[in-house]
Amino acid sequence: MQEPEASEPEATRRDADVTESSRANRGWWDRNADEYQTEHGTFLGDDRFVWGPEGLDEVEAELLGPPEELKGKDVLEIGAGAAQCSRWLAGQGARPVALDISHRQLQHALRIGGPFPLVCADAGALPFADGSFDLACSAYGALPFVADPRLVLREVRRVLRPGGRLVFSVTHPIRWAFPDEPGPEGLSVSGSYFDRTPYVEQDEEGRAVYVEHHRTLGDRVRDVVASGFRLVDLVEPEWPVWNTSEWGGWSPLRGNLIPGTAIFVCERSEMGAPPAEGWGRD
Repeated sequence: MQEPEASEPEATRRDADVTESSRANRGWWDRNADEYQTEHGTFLGDDRFVWGPEGLDEVEAELLGPPEELKGKDVLEIGAGAAQCSRWLAGQGARPVALDISHRQLQHALRIGGPFPLVCADAGALPFADGSFDLACSAYGALPFVADPRLVLREVRRVLRPGGRLVFSVTHPIRWAFPDEPGPEGLSVSGSYFDRTPYVEQDEEGRAVYVEHHRTLGDRVRDVVASGFRLVDLVEPEWPVWNTSEWGGWSPLRGNLIPGTAIFVCERSEMGAPPAEGWGRD
């Protein structure tokens, strides 16, 4: 007897808390890791450090610092996927640790290989001692999917050493006002930029199977500062002429008109640090 096909999840906008978001996204990435790596693996490469669909490469951007200064640095990659960025960092002589919430994503990292640890954990509860890393980075990892970004940012601050740098990229907040389409239909405003209601895909029982959270540009800046960081730079990569590929709602058409990625370059601030209660590790 043929098994009935699973119904497509329903897309909606509704609240989703920390626990529901974490559970849904762990499951989604475990189920979709194979397809993701098949579809995007060539673009990402095995050992490139790409900040987003525009193709901005850390070799050119040097947002973590000059490559020659990465040697010997302890670096935490958050939302590492198949750990392409960690593999590039290791090639520069750094000592990366690749962390992801998805076991299946890390299996792809193991398949490709690399001389660095792989850690399956939630970014909101990092399993590392205080001051374990010199640098932290995240290319579209964790922060777009968590209900409480300050929880993650404070955890990252905790595991960074004084003066440590965090660089992370997320979908540019302005994109939330437009349909997620690569063609002309993705160029007309369809919703309020200020509507922070999460995007949720849910099953027939109403259980979230995918969650993405929206923060305005101002929200992101306030999150960074309130979590004990100093914002050093905000990079909005332009779409390069060489990149003719589409990635979901990203495309040359849209990329030449509106930003698609926002990259936050932050340094751990020793002034006005957030209190340890409620976010430090025991």
